[in-house]
Amino acid sequence: MKIYPFAQQALGQIIEDKAELHGDKVFLQYEDGEEVTYRECNEITNQVANGLRKLGLEKGDTIATFLPNCLEGVYFWFGAAKAGVIEVPINLANKGHFLTYIINNSNSQVLVIDRQLIDRLKFIENDLPQLKTVIVWSKSSESEELPPLKFEVIEYNDLLRDSSSERTEVGVKGSDPQIIIYTSGTTGPAKGVLQPHSMIYLSACEYSEAMQTKEDDIFFTCLPLFHANARILCLYPAMLLGTKAVINEKFSATRFWEQIRKAKATIFNSLGTIANFIYSQPPKPDDGDNPIRVCAAFPMPKQIYSDFKTRYDVKVVEGYGLTELAIITYNPFDQPVIGSCGKETKSFEVRIVDENDWPVPAGTVGEIVARGRTPWATALGYYDAPDKTVELVKNHFYHTGDSGYLDENGYLFFVDRIKDYIRRRGENISSAEIEYVVDSHPKVAESAAISVKSELSEDEVKIVVVINPGEILEKEELLTFCVERMPYFAVPRYVEIVESLLKTPNGKVQKNKLREAGITLNTWDREKAGFQVKK
Repeated sequence: MKIYPFAQQALGQIIEDKAELHGDKVFLQYEDGEEVTYRECNEITNQVANGLRKLGLEKGDTIATFLPNCLEGVYFWFGAAKAGVIEVPINLANKGHFLTYIINNSNSQVLVIDRQLIDRLKFIENDLPQLKTVIVWSKSSESEELPPLKFEVIEYNDLLRDSSSERTEVGVKGSDPQIIIYTSGTTGPAKGVLQPHSMIYLSACEYSEAMQTKEDDIFFTCLPLFHANARILCLYPAMLLGTKAVINEKFSATRFWEQIRKAKATIFNSLGTIANFIYSQPPKPDDGDNPIRVCAAFPMPKQIYSDFKTRYDVKVVEGYGLTELAIITYNPFDQPVIGSCGKETKSFEVRIVDENDWPVPAGTVGEIVARGRTPWATALGYYDAPDKTVELVKNHFYHTGDSGYLDENGYLFFVDRIKDYIRRRGENISSAEIEYVVDSHPKVAESAAISVKSELSEDEVKIVVVINPGEILEKEELLTFCVERMPYFAVPRYVEIVESLLKTPNGKVQKNKLREAGITLNTWDREKAGFQVKK
């Protein structure tokens, strides 16, 4: 695999170089069989870059993308990078306040959107004062009439048709910001993590080393392209190797191995509960008859680790990371320790510290902290939030908000979360954002969102609600209100209505007490009640 020095680590430069090296070789393949070569990808992304510049976007400006997994999503990723424009991919589940906040907070003047999602934009259009232009992409060749919008509207094909396929140099460097990925925190709304070009390049390189990738590997992803994993730990390593990446629109537990065999894939990544969903399918005699060589798991549940490897005849490599730092540990390919997240990578120093930031001995639980050994290996900070960036880095180390320990051989073991956030279906969820929506219901006085243990390996969401005096609020009414205003994965499964919330002397809700109580006799379960939430 060719190694690029810092001066050549901008994403646009690398795809240009790969187009020269691998020209007519297939780079991307969509699930319907459509293929794109390195040369074609480079030319199309030049058209996108030039089209964005003609819209008035300059280096350092932001563009939001609201797209499903599709080849065009990759084109906007690369095209924005070539133009020096910072892309802001938005989770497809977002709607209402969640969607409004990201578009406004990122200062995006241009939004690229799937035609199927236009109604969500129409619902919030009067709350988007900075948005000027909407680029509409459609999976179907038959264009349906759009509802009237207050923005300039451009069809994706028109953007390309009027743009040159020649590259326009704008002087992008490895230290320049490339992407803003919004991640839910513990307090307040989501924060935009500003990742530079070199960070995503180095992350892809270290993934390739950990997975012992080969130039004849075929990468497969069904993970959403609005997350870092599919981009940085699948498409990017494939590009660095000059090989092929196969993109499926979404994950299907029942069709997973059928899709893998069709793609002839040798590498895939599992995130969150995906490994559990795959493993929970009825065993088949040919489970081990598949082309996969190695799977990266974040994480692989300890209780199924060994059987998963044997049943599907695959190597499993686990790792630990977060959006602000990328992956900072990997379990060694040939010396994995089951239950561990592995050892620190070349680019990072990992420590365990006490509440005063002093390192603790091996085997002692404390907070996991890390810092980069390589320049530009970490995020630049939170977009337009210097105060939050300062909170993240203390005493020169990024503080993860997770507890864990290092054994005497340097293997990291994750223990629990210190911070007040919820993780469900592979998504980090801010309790504050759930509470913001619930509290906006006219019958609600206040609420507290907490995590409760799931039958799977992550969390379920419980909302504890205080109703305004004299009001009657049915649980179904509250959840219907939530479904219209928040992503499906954030909609609480459990609801409990109480007279008051226990608070500290300074007025802070004692969520630790609510978590200790967990599921009580007065807790309503929407799944048992048959209340369905669609994606």
